[in-house]
Amino acid sequence: MSESTAIPLVREDARPAARSILPLEVRGLGLRFGETVVLDGLDLDLGPEGCTVIMGPNGVGKSLLLKLLHGLIEPCSGRISWAGQRPGAVTARQAMVFQKPVLLRRTVAANLDFVLRTRGLDRSRVPQLLDHVGLGHKADDPARRLSGGEAQRLALARALAIEPEVLFLDEPTASLDPASAHAIETIVRQARDRGVRIILVTHDVGQAQRLADDVVFLNRGRVAEKAPVDAFFPVPQSQAARDYLTGKLVF
Repeated sequence: MSESTAIPLVREDARPAARSILPLEVRGLGLRFGETVVLDGLDLDLGPEGCTVIMGPNGVGKSLLLKLLHGLIEPCSGRISWAGQRPGAVTARQAMVFQKPVLLRRTVAANLDFVLRTRGLDRSRVPQLLDHVGLGHKADDPARRLSGGEAQRLALARALAIEPEVLFLDEPTASLDPASAHAIETIVRQARDRGVRIILVTHDVGQAQRLADDVVFLNRGRVAEKAPVDAFFPVPQSQAARDYLTGKLVF
């Protein structure tokens, strides 16, 4: 797999004719579990293009925010609007890849074939999709035998095969070696460049600097700062972000 020889995961003629589900508007979002408040009146606006990286200390609700935006869980209060639509109405036009991919107990190729068949998409694209993520030679292998990096690449290919408008990524390179992480970042960058809206959670500052167009920093249940990547890392405006980047943030 290489950037120079990569082929589109999303066909130019395959995007739905329906209006875009972007921009995203979040107002007063609240989430609590018992007495524990995770999100507390969170507001957020995201435009239609690029890669947004969500950062913040452990336990601040980054992964839960992704699940809320994707409609996997319901908030306790507030509103999420995808161009005027609720999350449940647009889930089919989104995809999500978790830190630990969940793969079917089938061959590598069958994992992709199942998703394409379920969505009524062109199943003949399986070899092309696998070649794009460097797994063509693994097509007939059981998915459970893939390494961590290979499994994550398959999860990405499976997510992008459904032609999403928005792709959520929850720490997709955590615990991967540098070569595997680079391969994942290459696929993500290519998807972004072809118009897929990326929303990525990571603790990896270097990864954020390489991939992000803008950074959303969460702290104490709210957005403490949102800024272009070139502005956020050199001179973060919030004290919480400055403390986080220097390892001084106290919980």
